Amino acid sequence: MKLYTRTGDDGSSGLFGGDRVSKSHLRLAAYGTLDELNSVLGVLRLHATPACADEACLQRIQHDLFVLGAILATPPAKQALLGAHMSRPTWDLTAMEADIDRLTNLAPPMTAFVLPGGTPGSAHAHLARTVCRRAEREAVALAEAEAIDPAVVAYLNRLSDWCFALARAENAVAGVADTLWLAKG
Repeated sequence: MKLYTRTGDDGSSGLFGGDRVSKSHLRLAAYGTLDELNSVLGVLRLHATPACADEACLQRIQHDLFVLGAILATPPAKQALLGAHMSRPTWDLTAMEADIDRLTNLAPPMTAFVLPGGTPGSAHAHLARTVCRRAEREAVALAEAEAIDPAVVAYLNRLSDWCFALARAENAVAGVADTLWLAKG
Protein backbone atom coordinates (compact mmCIF):
# COMPACT_ATOMS: atom_id res chain seq x y z
CA MET A 1 0.00 0.00 0.00
CA LYS A 2 1.39 3.38 -0.97
CA LEU A 3 1.42 6.24 1.51
CA TYR A 4 0.31 8.71 -1.11
CA THR A 5 -2.96 8.57 -3.00
CA ARG A 6 -2.97 11.95 -4.73
CA THR A 7 -6.69 12.22 -3.96
CA GLY A 8 -6.02 15.11 -1.61
CA ASP A 9 -4.03 17.16 -4.08
CA ASP A 10 -7.14 19.22 -4.80
CA GLY A 11 -7.44 20.27 -1.14
CA SER A 12 -10.07 17.71 -0.20
CA SER A 13 -9.97 14.75 2.15
CA GLY A 14 -12.04 11.60 2.48
CA LEU A 15 -14.17 10.92 5.54
CA PHE A 16 -15.16 7.52 6.86
CA GLY A 17 -17.98 6.33 4.65
CA GLY A 18 -16.63 7.93 1.48
CA ASP A 19 -17.75 11.57 1.66
CA ARG A 20 -15.14 14.16 0.66
CA VAL A 21 -14.77 17.59 2.25
CA SER A 22 -12.34 20.48 2.12
CA LYS A 23 -9.22 20.09 4.21
CA SER A 24 -10.28 23.32 5.93
CA HIS A 25 -13.54 21.72 7.14
CA LEU A 26 -14.25 21.94 10.89
CA ARG A 27 -14.40 18.14 11.04
CA LEU A 28 -10.83 17.80 9.74
CA ALA A 29 -9.55 20.51 12.08
CA ALA A 30 -11.08 18.66 15.04
CA TYR A 31 -9.76 15.21 14.28
CA GLY A 32 -6.46 16.61 13.01
CA THR A 33 -5.89 18.21 16.40
CA LEU A 34 -6.64 14.85 18.03
CA ASP A 35 -3.86 13.40 15.87
CA GLU A 36 -1.55 16.19 17.07
CA LEU A 37 -2.54 15.49 20.69
CA ASN A 38 -1.81 11.81 20.15
CA SER A 39 1.69 12.71 18.95
CA VAL A 40 2.25 14.96 21.97
CA LEU A 41 1.17 12.08 24.22
CA GLY A 42 3.68 9.85 22.44
CA VAL A 43 6.41 12.27 23.51
CA LEU A 44 4.93 12.48 27.02
CA ARG A 45 5.22 8.69 27.26
CA LEU A 46 9.01 9.15 27.00
CA HIS A 47 9.07 11.56 29.96
CA ALA A 48 6.24 10.59 32.32
CA THR A 49 7.08 9.14 35.70
CA PRO A 50 5.55 5.66 36.08
CA ALA A 51 4.30 6.62 39.57
CA CYS A 52 2.19 9.32 37.92
CA ALA A 53 1.20 7.88 34.54
CA ASP A 54 2.44 4.50 33.47
CA GLU A 55 2.97 3.36 29.91
CA ALA A 56 -0.30 1.41 29.82
CA CYS A 57 -2.35 4.43 30.93
CA LEU A 58 -0.87 6.74 28.32
CA GLN A 59 -1.17 4.12 25.61
CA ARG A 60 -4.85 3.58 26.53
CA ILE A 61 -5.44 7.33 26.11
CA GLN A 62 -3.74 7.21 22.71
CA HIS A 63 -6.03 4.37 21.65
CA ASP A 64 -9.05 6.31 22.93
CA LEU A 65 -7.97 9.34 20.89
CA PHE A 66 -7.95 7.19 17.76
CA VAL A 67 -11.51 6.13 18.57
CA LEU A 68 -12.56 9.76 19.11
CA GLY A 69 -10.81 10.72 15.87
CA ALA A 70 -12.72 8.03 14.00
CA ILE A 71 -15.98 9.31 15.48
CA LEU A 72 -15.13 12.83 14.32
CA ALA A 73 -14.02 11.57 10.89
CA THR A 74 -17.45 10.07 10.33
CA PRO A 75 -20.33 12.27 9.16
CA PRO A 76 -23.59 11.91 11.13
CA ALA A 77 -25.30 9.97 8.31
CA LYS A 78 -22.51 7.34 8.37
CA GLN A 79 -22.20 6.83 12.16
CA ALA A 80 -24.01 3.46 11.98
CA LEU A 81 -21.27 2.17 9.67
CA LEU A 82 -18.63 3.16 12.20
CA GLY A 83 -20.31 1.28 15.03
CA ALA A 84 -19.61 -2.01 13.31
CA HIS A 85 -15.88 -1.25 13.05
CA MET A 86 -15.03 0.69 16.20
CA SER A 87 -15.26 0.29 19.93
CA ARG A 88 -15.91 3.13 22.37
CA PRO A 89 -13.16 4.83 24.43
CA THR A 90 -11.94 2.47 27.14
CA TRP A 91 -11.37 5.04 29.88
CA ASP A 92 -14.73 6.15 31.22
CA LEU A 93 -15.11 9.57 32.82
CA THR A 94 -15.66 8.22 36.34
CA ALA A 95 -12.38 6.29 36.26
CA MET A 96 -10.62 9.30 34.74
CA GLU A 97 -11.96 11.51 37.54
CA ALA A 98 -10.69 9.01 40.13
CA ASP A 99 -7.24 9.22 38.56
CA ILE A 100 -7.41 13.03 38.53
CA ASP A 101 -8.11 12.85 42.27
CA ARG A 102 -5.17 10.46 42.77
CA LEU A 103 -2.81 12.77 40.85
CA THR A 104 -4.12 15.85 42.65
CA ASN A 105 -3.35 14.19 45.99
CA LEU A 106 0.29 13.73 44.93
CA ALA A 107 0.79 17.51 44.64
CA PRO A 108 0.48 20.24 47.25
CA PRO A 109 -2.73 22.31 47.26
CA MET A 110 -2.90 25.02 44.61
CA THR A 111 -2.52 28.57 45.89
CA ALA A 112 -2.08 30.38 42.57
CA PHE A 113 -2.12 29.81 38.83
CA VAL A 114 0.69 27.52 37.67
CA LEU A 115 3.04 28.29 34.79
CA PRO A 116 3.91 25.36 32.53
CA GLY A 117 7.34 23.87 33.16
CA GLY A 118 9.35 22.13 35.79
CA THR A 119 10.32 18.58 34.91
CA PRO A 120 10.23 17.28 31.33
CA GLY A 121 7.21 15.14 32.24
CA SER A 122 5.38 18.16 33.63
CA ALA A 123 6.24 20.37 30.66
CA HIS A 124 5.03 17.74 28.18
CA ALA A 125 1.85 17.17 30.20
CA HIS A 126 1.15 20.91 30.04
CA LEU A 127 1.71 20.85 26.28
CA ALA A 128 -0.71 17.92 26.00
CA ARG A 129 -3.22 19.88 28.10
CA THR A 130 -3.13 22.89 25.80
CA VAL A 131 -3.43 20.81 22.62
CA CYS A 132 -6.29 18.90 24.26
CA ARG A 133 -8.09 22.18 25.05
CA ARG A 134 -7.72 23.23 21.40
CA ALA A 135 -9.11 19.87 20.28
CA GLU A 136 -12.03 20.40 22.64
CA ARG A 137 -12.70 23.89 21.24
CA GLU A 138 -12.60 22.55 17.69
CA ALA A 139 -14.95 19.69 18.59
CA VAL A 140 -17.34 22.22 20.15
CA ALA A 141 -17.18 24.36 16.98
CA LEU A 142 -17.97 21.28 14.91
CA ALA A 143 -20.85 20.37 17.26
CA GLU A 144 -22.29 23.86 16.72
CA ALA A 145 -22.26 23.26 12.95
CA GLU A 146 -23.40 19.62 12.80
CA ALA A 147 -24.19 16.77 15.14
CA ILE A 148 -21.37 14.93 16.88
CA ASP A 149 -21.35 12.48 19.75
CA PRO A 150 -21.33 14.62 22.94
CA ALA A 151 -19.09 12.04 24.59
CA VAL A 152 -16.20 13.38 22.49
CA VAL A 153 -16.36 16.83 24.09
CA ALA A 154 -16.83 15.40 27.59
CA TYR A 155 -13.83 13.08 27.19
CA LEU A 156 -11.60 15.91 25.95
CA ASN A 157 -12.75 18.24 28.71
CA ARG A 158 -11.88 15.67 31.36
CA LEU A 159 -8.64 14.64 29.64
CA SER A 160 -7.35 18.22 29.73
CA ASP A 161 -8.03 18.28 33.49
CA TRP A 162 -6.18 14.98 33.80
CA CYS A 163 -3.18 16.42 31.91
CA PHE A 164 -3.08 19.40 34.28
CA ALA A 165 -3.23 17.12 37.33
CA LEU A 166 -0.50 14.96 35.76
CA ALA A 167 1.72 18.00 35.16
CA ARG A 168 1.46 19.04 38.80
CA ALA A 169 2.02 15.46 40.03
CA GLU A 170 5.09 15.06 37.81
CA ASN A 171 6.70 18.07 39.49
CA ALA A 172 5.66 17.04 42.99
CA VAL A 173 6.94 13.45 42.67
CA ALA A 174 10.29 14.80 41.41
CA GLY A 175 10.48 17.30 44.28
CA VAL A 176 10.27 20.27 41.90
CA ALA A 177 8.01 23.13 42.93
CA ASP A 178 5.50 24.42 40.42
CA THR A 179 6.32 27.87 39.10
CA LEU A 180 3.50 30.11 40.25
CA TRP A 181 2.15 33.02 38.27
CA LEU A 182 2.34 36.18 40.28
CA ALA A 183 -0.18 38.83 39.30
CA LYS A 184 2.19 41.58 40.38
CA GLY A 185 5.78 40.82 39.45
